[in-house]
Amino acid sequence: MRLFLCEKPSQGKDIGRILGATQRGEGCLNGSGVTVTWCIGHLVEAAPPEAYDEQLKRWSVEQLPIIPQHWRVEVKPKTATQFKVVKALLAKATHLVIATDADREGELIAREIVELCGYRGPIERLWLSALNDASIRAALGQLRPSAETLSMYHSALARSRADWLVGMNLSRLFTVLGRQAGYDGVLSVGRVQTPTLKLVVDRDREIARFVSVPYWAIAVSLFAGGSTFAAQWVPPDACTDDAGRCLRQPVAQQTMQQIRAAGSAHVVSVETERVREGPPLPFDLGTLQEVCSKQLGLDVQETLEIAQALYETHKATTYPRSDSGYLPESMFAEVPTVLDSLLKTDPSLRSIMGQLDRSQRSRAWNDGKVTAHHGIIPTLEPAKLSAMSEKELAVYRLIRSHYLAQFLPHHEFDRTVAKFSCGGQNLAATGKQVVIPGWRQVLAEPQAEDGDGEGDTAVRAQVLPALPKLYEGLACQVADVDLKALKTLPPKPYTQGELVKSMKGVAKLVSDPRLKQKLKDTVGIGTEATRANIIGGLIARGYLVKKGRAIRASDAAFTLIDAVPAAIADPGTTAVWEQALDMIEAGQLTLDVFIGKQAAWISQLIAQYGSASLSIKVPQGPACPQCGAPTRQRSGKSGPFWSCSRYPDCKGTLPVESGSSKRGASRPRRSGRKGS
Repeated sequence: MRLFLCEKPSQGKDIGRILGATQRGEGCLNGSGVTVTWCIGHLVEAAPPEAYDEQLKRWSVEQLPIIPQHWRVEVKPKTATQFKVVKALLAKATHLVIATDADREGELIAREIVELCGYRGPIERLWLSALNDASIRAALGQLRPSAETLSMYHSALARSRADWLVGMNLSRLFTVLGRQAGYDGVLSVGRVQTPTLKLVVDRDREIARFVSVPYWAIAVSLFAGGSTFAAQWVPPDACTDDAGRCLRQPVAQQTMQQIRAAGSAHVVSVETERVREGPPLPFDLGTLQEVCSKQLGLDVQETLEIAQALYETHKATTYPRSDSGYLPESMFAEVPTVLDSLLKTDPSLRSIMGQLDRSQRSRAWNDGKVTAHHGIIPTLEPAKLSAMSEKELAVYRLIRSHYLAQFLPHHEFDRTVAKFSCGGQNLAATGKQVVIPGWRQVLAEPQAEDGDGEGDTAVRAQVLPALPKLYEGLACQVADVDLKALKTLPPKPYTQGELVKSMKGVAKLVSDPRLKQKLKDTVGIGTEATRANIIGGLIARGYLVKKGRAIRASDAAFTLIDAVPAAIADPGTTAVWEQALDMIEAGQLTLDVFIGKQAAWISQLIAQYGSASLSIKVPQGPACPQCGAPTRQRSGKSGPFWSCSRYPDCKGTLPVESGSSKRGASRPRRSGRKGS
């Protein structure tokens, strides 16, 4: 029997239909000589410490570090029934095809089960990037050898075991030390979650420390050639800060009077530059989450779920958990089919379709920059827009627009910078004249691309009106002068989309020169498949709090980041580990060597901090609503909450809201090695 092992029932149904396996069985679909079965996500999970030793149920520093010699996994109770189905089918199978999601995690989901069940027969890999019928048929005709993706399993296993070592050991260590210092809650430490949390804590502290500085600007309306246009005063260096802002009000007031008295400004120079912008790449998941957060106000998890629905349910777009926006060059042959399907899906595209150059090969088609997955694009077959929700339709249109943009001309505009002299002062005006709209016709809002700054420049340029025809020596009448009293603004709090962007580009935020040298610019923390879960987990644990579209750090978050050593919370450290995981996938590093280094590092931290005393701030809660006694912050299944200090005699509780409590004074250090 040939057995196909899928990740989800919906995938099993789609693949089974093409294979002719449509007869319903228990947890599977049967056909002639072929059976399709499925997991329900992870059917097994890493065993907890007490599975290795019953005494490890109790948390104590003396039992640390916990480093398994022989790693174990356990069947998840909620999906034990389906595991029994898969195990029985593996026992009968003569040939296995792994058909889970085509990524590290999909490889782990399948191969952990294969290992646990002891299957030793031949294995092939089905590599799918879309679940429409044509894509499934094509992938079935190009099954990959098992060995080709085995290193992805080793990489995922390394990630899983490293997460276990950090989480189990360091959460226990710092929770116990925190309790000794008077903090009555769990200090949950994670290899990715803690550095991610530090990004938000650092931003919130930057906002809290920010001191607004007043400055003054002068906007001047000039008249020439029958039209009025805007210019700005360029303050002299002697009265400005590093950003060129005038910090001296008397100078600005005197300048305003000089400009007004002069009555006219003379053109000193005019420079016009033709700017050509290529289209942004198709989306990778992180960029899609960032744009959907900014434009549609979607949480990163919601964006992932919508992208997953467009892939699985609607068969409208390709695999969403991609970390690359580039496309394989071989897929260029599919362009006519994709475009024809888009038109059948939405006849209102007929006008824009007539402007597309189907032979145009943009920079998106690049085999050298495609990773395990290509950019998220529409599939080969028509989709049903009426079946999509409003949000699904909005995300689909974004994905579609970025694909259509590849076949439109470059966006071209003339950027003109004019400099003026007026009453002994310098003025400047910038204008933009669109020459060729190009791909901007299909995008609702310009997007910065690849972090090279060009997108940001384009955003700024787009809002500028065109200037009238100017030439050197021309006198322009001063129509109005406006002195503006302004203040510098603090950094903005993170949104979920911006946090994902920082997680992706964390190498840019690393200050340690040694780490910076080791890191590739492309290395981030977490993966496209895990970042939404990391952020969601921090919110669920009460470390992050939603404030409208923004996310802020809670009191518990500040307590945790202050308690743990800097190396644990440093995004650079985690990014180096992510780089090592990539090396395992590439066959340049072994699983055993990586885990050995992780175990040694954990052991070193336990030895260094095991007898330390933490100096942490214990949140002072409000009075108990039932008896009036002080409350302490405790952790529950839904995150932290205020609990009566007389618990269990009094069970009064209050919800925790970030910023509502007063942070307590630091407790004195106890003797022992230094803490954080």
